[in-house]
Formats: sequence, C-alpha cells, structure tokens
Amino acid sequence: MMRYLLLSLLLFVAVQTRATLIRGTVSNQKGERLPFATVMIKGTTNGVTTNADGVYHLEVAAGSYTIVCQYMGYTKEEKPVQAAGAEVQADFVLQPVSMQIREVVIRSGGEDPAYAIIRQAIKKRSFYQQQVKKYTVDTYMKLQAKMRKMPKKVFGKKIDTEDVGVDSTGKGIFGLSESVTRVSYEAPNTKLDVISSRQSGGGLGFSIPATISFYDNNVEAITSQLGPRGFISPISENAIFYYRYRLEGSFMDDNKLVNKIKVMPRRKYEPLFAGYIFITEDDWRIHSTDLMLTKEYQLELLDTLVIRQTHVPVTPEVWRTKDQVVYLALKMFGFDVVGNSVQVYSNYNLHPVFPKGFFNKVIMKYEKDAAQRGLQYWDSIRPVPLEADEARDFKVKDSIAQVRRDSARSRYHLDSLRKKPQQVSVQDVLLNSWGHTWYFRRDTAIQVHRFNMRSLLSGLSYNTVEGVSLAIEPSVSFSLPRRRVLTWTNNVRYGFSNTHLNAYTGLRLFGNSEDGFGSRNVWTLEGGKRVLQFNRENPIGPIMNSLYTLLLKENYMKLYEAWFTRAQFSRNFQNAMYLSAEVNYENRLPVENTTDFVVFKDSRKTFTPNHPQELAAIPFEREQVLTVSGTLRYQPGQRFIEYPRYKQAIGSKYPTFTLQYTKGFIDGDFDKWKFSVRDDMNFKLLGALQYNLSAGGFFNNRSVSIPDLQHFNGNQTFYNIKYVNSFQLAPYYQYSTSAGFYATANVEHHFNGLLTNKIPLFNRLKWNLVAGSNAFYVNRANNYVEVFAGLENIFKVIRVDVVAGYQSQADTRVGVRVGFGGILGRAFKFE
Repeated sequence: MMRYLLLSLLLFVAVQTRATLIRGTVSNQKGERLPFATVMIKGTTNGVTTNADGVYHLEVAAGSYTIVCQYMGYTKEEKPVQAAGAEVQADFVLQPVSMQIREVVIRSGGEDPAYAIIRQAIKKRSFYQQQVKKYTVDTYMKLQAKMRKMPKKVFGKKIDTEDVGVDSTGKGIFGLSESVTRVSYEAPNTKLDVISSRQSGGGLGFSIPATISFYDNNVEAITSQLGPRGFISPISENAIFYYRYRLEGSFMDDNKLVNKIKVMPRRKYEPLFAGYIFITEDDWRIHSTDLMLTKEYQLELLDTLVIRQTHVPVTPEVWRTKDQVVYLALKMFGFDVVGNSVQVYSNYNLHPVFPKGFFNKVIMKYEKDAAQRGLQYWDSIRPVPLEADEARDFKVKDSIAQVRRDSARSRYHLDSLRKKPQQVSVQDVLLNSWGHTWYFRRDTAIQVHRFNMRSLLSGLSYNTVEGVSLAIEPSVSFSLPRRRVLTWTNNVRYGFSNTHLNAYTGLRLFGNSEDGFGSRNVWTLEGGKRVLQFNRENPIGPIMNSLYTLLLKENYMKLYEAWFTRAQFSRNFQNAMYLSAEVNYENRLPVENTTDFVVFKDSRKTFTPNHPQELAAIPFEREQVLTVSGTLRYQPGQRFIEYPRYKQAIGSKYPTFTLQYTKGFIDGDFDKWKFSVRDDMNFKLLGALQYNLSAGGFFNNRSVSIPDLQHFNGNQTFYNIKYVNSFQLAPYYQYSTSAGFYATANVEHHFNGLLTNKIPLFNRLKWNLVAGSNAFYVNRANNYVEVFAGLENIFKVIRVDVVAGYQSQADTRVGVRVGFGGILGRAFKFE
C-alpha cells in the first residue's frame, strides 16, 4: 500500500510541475499577423517573440500567469492564463495605440516639441549608457538569408544552385542558423559563452549577438563593413546638428507616457538613420526603435537595413533590450537577397558574481556539445517558432548532411567519389587552374590527396632577359595522420629568348595544432634553380612589367638566376607571436638582356641594361652567398574565440611589432636588421588611419651584394598595390643602400566619406578621399618624401592617387597612380 501511495504522490507532483505550452497568434484588428511581436510573462523579462507569421510558443511551469503582448504602434494587451499541464491557446488581437496629439502653437522661428524631448534624452544618454556596470543575459539568435532571384552566370561563370543551397529556380533559403549565447559583461569587458549553436545542414551557426545600442554616440550596424565610419545615433551628443525631429504623438504604456518621434536626416549622404524612436516622458529613456539605413546614408554593400528594438524594465530603474529584429535587403550582380536576424534576450541578472580571471583573452567560448544538441532541445528552448519554410530547410538539409556523413563511412561512397568524373577543359588548362583529387580511407574518415596546376596564362610573361617566359607550377597536397598536411610544389620555367631552363621543387610540412590555439610548426625545404628580382619584395609584378616592356619599351624588372637550397622553420605561438628561422644558400648567376622586341617601335628609347643603372658602381658577378635569418612578429593583447577543438585569434587593438635579422657568409659578409611597427586604427566618423614605421640598417657591411642591399619599394608604373609598404613615385633601385641606419614611414588616412559626402556627385557615388605621405631617410644625400591625395571606393574597388615626390637625387615629380581600394577593392590585386 505504501508503494502505491508513494507512486501516486510522485505522479501528482509530476503533473503539477509539468511544463505547460502556451501557444497562440498575434494579429491586428484587421486580422493581419504581426511579425516579431513581444510576448512576456508579466513582472519578468522572460518571454518569447512571434515569428514572421505572428505565431508564438511559450512554455511555463504550472501556475497562474499574466501574459503580456506588445508590438510597436499598438496598445499592449494582457491575458490571464492558468497553466495546469494541458496546452493553452492564447491569441492576441492588438489595437492601434490611441495617439494623443499635443496642442502646441509653433510660432515663426519656433521648433517642434520633439526637440525638447530629444534634448532631454541626449542629457540622459551617458547615464543610461553607463547605468549598468555588470550583467549577464541569455540571448537566442536566429539568422535567415533567402534568395528571391539569382542569375545563371556571374562574370561568365555558371552558378550551381546546389552549391548556393537554393532550389532549381534559384529561390529559397540559402542560410539559416540559430544559437543560444550567454552574454557576460563587466565594464569594460564582455564575454560570450555559446551554449548551443547549429546551422541548417550541420555545423556551428553564427553565434555572435550583434547588440546595437543607440545610447552610443556612434552606432556600429552589425559589422564595420556596412559602414566604416559607423552611424550617428538619433540621440548622440551632436544629433540635433544632423537630424530633424517631429513629434507624431504620445500614448500610455503601463501608466507611462511614451512619445513617438519621427527621425529625419537633415542632409543626404551622411551616416544617418531615418524612421522612429520612442522616448518615455520624464525619465527620457528609449522605449523602442524602428530605424532604417539606406545607401543614400552611407550604408555599404546592402540596399536597406532596418533595426527594430523593444526595451522593457528589468527593474523599475533599469530597462534593457528585450528583442531586436534586423531586416536587410540587397540587389547586386543579378542577386536579389533578403534576410533577417532575430535576437531575444532573457534571464537578465544585474548582480552577477564573476570568479577571478573570468574575463581573459578568450572573449568567446563554445561549449563542447554546442553543436550536438538534438531537435527536442531546440523545440524546448526556441523563443521564436520556426516558420514553415525554415522548419523544412532544417529538416531537408540536415537529412541530406546525415546521409552524406553515413555514406562517407561506406565503401560505396568511397567508390562513388573515385568514379566521379573530374573533367578538364581546354579553357581550364589555358585560363583557369585545374587538378585532380584522389580519395582514400583512413580509419572511419575519407581523406584526400589533391593535384593542382595553375593555368598556362598565369605563368606567361615577357622580359628583356628571357623574352617570352612560360612557368608551369604543378603541386600536390597529401593528407597525413594526426591532421598534418604535406605539400609538394614545383616550378619549371623556360625563357624562349635566352633558352634557359630553370626548375625547382619544394616540400612543406604543416604540423598538427597541439595546443588548441592554432599553433603549429611549419617545415619548408626547397632547392633547384630559379629566377629572382634583385629586390626580394618584387616591387614590380610580371603582368605590369610585360605591359611596360612590350608597349612602352620600359624594362623595369631586373633579374638574376641562382642555384639555391633553402630550409625554413616557422611557428605561430597562440596566433599572437610568429617566429621563423631560415638558412638560404645561393650560387648567383648574372644574366643579360637577350631581346629588344617591342610591339611599338620607338627609336628615341632604348632598353636599360639588366644590371640596375643606379647601382652601376656596384659589380654583380657570379658569387656564393649563405644567409641565416630570423623573424619575430608579435601583436600584444591578442584575443581568441575558443571552439570545441581549437582556438582562433581575432586580433587586438594594439599594433604589430616585427624584428628581422640576417647574417651573410661566404662571399657575403654583413649583418642586417630591421624593426617595424604597423597598425590600422579606426576613428569611426573621422575615418581610419593606417601606418607602417620602420628602422633598420647594417651593423656590418664589409661585403654586400646587390640582392642583399636594403631596397625601398619604388614604383615607376601607373599601378600600385603595395600601399603602406611602398613609395609610389620613387625609382626601384636609386636609393638602395648598405648604410648603418635608415628609417621609413608610410602613413595614409582613409576618410571613408568624411568631406566627400558634402561634395555633389562624389556623395552619390560614395567616392571617398584618401591622403597620406611616404618617406624614408638614410642621410642628407639620400632621402625621399612624397605626399598624395586621391579617391577610393570608385565602383567599390578602384583607387586613384595624385602623388608629388620630393627626391634628394632628382627633380620633384608629380604622377598619378591607380590601384585597388575601397569596400571591396582591398580584396583584389594582380601583379
């Protein structure tokens, strides 16, 4: 009998404590569903958000609750709910807020009453920004990206819809992920602990909550790439100089008067928002926002970005963001993309106790099982119900991924991969790289060996020493045990004019990352015979040299040949410090011009000798030089993201320091050193500064050959890619030196729309000003300074500079240089 009584008691307790699912819809009086409405338990910050169809699910323990629903522009509604185990249906029909329009007489020269409210909000801005010194909060985030239209080809290359992840019509979801992240904050430190994360098709999803604070003067909208200068908040310190305001009306919300204020930029082409901000009366805090960015207001890459936030009281004195929805839209190169990010914040704790050392270099950490959570888990914690197409996308792509994983363990899958045709076309051989893959089994995983060959066109060039030169560069990569990789690279080069064949081969072993920080040893061994420029930094590329030689009769590239053997060891230490040591032996061979062929004959010009004319006083004969060198690079303050199996560095606010030393032996006898400091600094509205400062020299210069001199990267062509590491108008070898000391400085400032956003046409095109100076100093007879100003972000990729060079050994020169620069341009270059 006691056993039955005990069992009955346990069943009673289980029924009483069983979670109850409250579900429902949120719509307006017209029956239109309201997407991403906030549904909460009254008196707490715990709640959920409706999905794009206005549907919500809320799970609670047994008990009596009052459920509150609110949506921007509608009156908040409450419903009492009795949770006793059975599912409860609670639908909300919201009514538009009853706006109270103040009777205000605006005389000539007067202003809208919104300005008085905004001024009060500006006064309180810094208080609310710094009000909370520490807290923790759980953040659920769902990201969705959907293709509405997709071209069949881009730049002549066919696009496979399967690779993009959409259906055969080029439509559908191609990106979907969700995550739960605990945010811990103690001024000025923030740490993210990713509890769970997944993306459609398997793997970790994007898990960094992009919390946008309009209490900041300068607002970063998700990523700096969307606006390098940031965007001015409607309640920033100087907001009234940038915005116009209009009071649309006021309404009551929980016995608190809320003012709806329309935000209007005063001028186009400034980094400004447009839309509505809701400010509470008396305490002048943000109640909610509905603000938009467009391309007219310096939004980059996207066409529109809409940010909607709802703030709720955590305590009577402290309000925090409850949910944030970001919508985006983009049309580019025939792609039509829309997306949204939904973030729901819950379980605020304003008085957390953090253990000593909690805030450290790891600012984001994934739990070991973050990607292993099952469907039951996600269905139980998700505060935003999946939409029908999202649920279908997860199901289909996860199933396909599982089938692939299962088949990857089977012999049939291995055989099918081996039988899969890997066709090579004539176009691939001539214009594109091509290769072949071999599949094999190691334990339960399928490993691969890959062969790759660069296109013939990429290896074709012309210079006065070799004439037409063709380089063939086959390479093979081998997968080894313990996640090591061995690459075998080869280079075979033939000059059709001097009939010289140069060939070398090399092996590079990438060791396993043993400490989890991405640190790994890299061993390199190579040797053979090759062609090199006297300046090892290759100041002019083969394409530019070929064009200038064939079309303008200017042979800037100066070469020599060498039999060589090189061995190098390098290691990244926790990705913050890099160390390398190298031994290089060269048997150097001088070469001469063997051809004077040009496309356009010009009797007034002659090719210069291959030996740099500026260094004619320094002989270059056959010689043997052995060099031993070391490099140490360090960036202090490095921060990391810790994944379940490894850690990844994400940078630091401090500059990077580099120290190099080289010792020469045999026919060379010298000691050469260099110390440099480099950094990128973003000043938001004022633009970004990049600099590269260095000093170096020779402790010993008893025997220094031309390849071992200190060369300054000059540029005598119209094209430049070595920004912050070159001198745009300086000759290539005129200032080369073996002096005991030299110093260089490369500084440039990217205004990112500052100034040009006030110039007609430039502001529409978003062409941005860039300016700076490059200089080096050896002694009074050997120094150089140039200043430049230009425009970048031309068509998002082009940069054009006008440069004036003041040279100690020549007359002042003015020239124009073209390169890649801008939002997309820094990712492109060719040599």
